[in-house]
Amino acid sequence: MRILLIEDNEALADATQEYFRQIGHPLDWTISVEQAQKNLSWDDFDLLILDINLPGRSGYQLLQSLRHKGNTIPVLILTARAEIDDRVSALDLGADDYMVKPVDFRELAARCRALLRRERGEASNIMICGNLILNLATHQITVNHEPVELRLRELQLLELFLKNLDRVLTKEEIANRLYTFDEAYTPNAIEQTLTRLRKKLSDSSLRIKTIRGLGYLGHIHD
Repeated sequence: MRILLIEDNEALADATQEYFRQIGHPLDWTISVEQAQKNLSWDDFDLLILDINLPGRSGYQLLQSLRHKGNTIPVLILTARAEIDDRVSALDLGADDYMVKPVDFRELAARCRALLRRERGEASNIMICGNLILNLATHQITVNHEPVELRLRELQLLELFLKNLDRVLTKEEIANRLYTFDEAYTPNAIEQTLTRLRKKLSDSSLRIKTIRGLGYLGHIHD
């Protein structure tokens, strides 16, 4: 999942970004509503983690603007404001979840996974593709009940294809989901990651085809 964090506490933002990087989820960070709106116009994100008290416009104003425009992206409010009135206001404006600082990053990540499951209409962290099983919470992968070890970038790529079976993904779409704004990458890096993933999953039901001139297509091989 690709996440945008809107938070003006640099130490908290850095720690959050590092935690999500370690568990394989790209997380971009911005300090203000104005910058967040620019980020959202440039790239697609799966989820927003949003503070309320921000320099300039408040998190409430961003949330209200998004919902007014019909943007249904899941929004998790992360704030120091613990009053019931604040919770009610945020939820009534369209927030999907509300957490009070300080938080345990493990719970924060679990809440994010739950929001994405809800959006996709899924009830479990388990993704199944024939004989391949991926646990999004533990990052465990098995093929024919045998464990498969993947690097974080390979894991991110696998999750992306499993969520987009039978749909062609361009290199630009893949890069947008795998890399944050400040990470350098090349098309060759994506191809190398894909080559390693194909090799490690050669006995699985997942096949990833190269569609010349368009991108890559993941599908189940019977």
